[in-house]
Amino acid sequence: MENPRRYNNLLRSSIAIMNWVETMNPAWREWLQSAGARIEDGVVQHFGDPQGELEAARTGGVLADLSHLGLLDCAGQDSEAFLQGQLSCDVQAIAANSSAYGSHCTPKGRMAANFLIWRLPPDVSQGFRMALSRSIVAAAIKRLSMYVLRSKAKVSDVSDSIMLFGIAGGRSAAASNSIFAGLSLHGTRHLDGGSTVVALSAGRFLLAVPVEGAPAMWTSLSAARRPIGTPSWEWLDIRDGIPLITTRTQEQFLPQMANLELLGGVSFKKGCFTGQEVVARTQHLGKVKRRMYLAHLDVPENGPPPSPGDETFSDDIPAQASGMVVNAQAAPGGGYDLLAVIHQSSRESSTVHWRAADGPVMRFADLPYEVT
Repeated sequence: MENPRRYNNLLRSSIAIMNWVETMNPAWREWLQSAGARIEDGVVQHFGDPQGELEAARTGGVLADLSHLGLLDCAGQDSEAFLQGQLSCDVQAIAANSSAYGSHCTPKGRMAANFLIWRLPPDVSQGFRMALSRSIVAAAIKRLSMYVLRSKAKVSDVSDSIMLFGIAGGRSAAASNSIFAGLSLHGTRHLDGGSTVVALSAGRFLLAVPVEGAPAMWTSLSAARRPIGTPSWEWLDIRDGIPLITTRTQEQFLPQMANLELLGGVSFKKGCFTGQEVVARTQHLGKVKRRMYLAHLDVPENGPPPSPGDETFSDDIPAQASGMVVNAQAAPGGGYDLLAVIHQSSRESSTVHWRAADGPVMRFADLPYEVT
């Protein structure tokens, strides 16, 4: 393996991001290990070749276990109305065959969690399923449940019974071709047996599979795709500009700071939701001063890797932090790619450093969507 120290840093970074007691379904963990997975803290770090898997994520067809994500179900006849009054996205606009990004904010408009949300399979229940960082599942359930009151809606953790896969690039096996065919951005498809496919972006999909069917589904998909560790999948999310709020970044950002409205995760027309007044005022009173950007970072070989919550410093804002890292992972060509929320003025006309005013310089790259 080339530069093993770099990949040890990668593993430490992923472990720091997770920061929770191991909760991966034991039977699923055992099956993945039999398939060659190296698992630490409930997360698949790699399948024996981190560097090769990261390169495969960049160039070819890959399959990842997404146990760094948890799943919440909000079920019941009032679930739509309840979530409409809580989440930043337009829940009522989510059709049976669509999905959306969204967030749950504090009354001050700061994101306590962000989600990918879709409707439950009709044969399962009336309601919605939400994927979020597994590190904040318990906190998200507690916060949402505070607002249920008399609503006929129940929020529950189904992370242990529904396994999440990430699929990207390449040709699928003949048996699984129909699973993905014809799905456009944010489209969903419910499959026999309770599974659901969600189209994340061009050639990238999330697949939610009941645990009893997970081994067979994995075996089918891996016939045409290379299994990769979760960090390699997270790198794909970073390159696509998709943020993930974790324990170290809870209540740090307004949705617009993390570009959530650019991803369709904020509705300014649907009416009230928790934190809506602050979010709407920020949107309508002028330009958002802080935005999330994609950057590359080279760090000293023996130093710590970048991780969520790290501060950034800019030459134009002396003596104080100008931003914060949202997510970071090792990049295929060396160094790290990261998403960071910083002042727009610093991005446009200054030099931005990681962790200290004289720290490593962040080199910015274009996101796949326009940031204004």
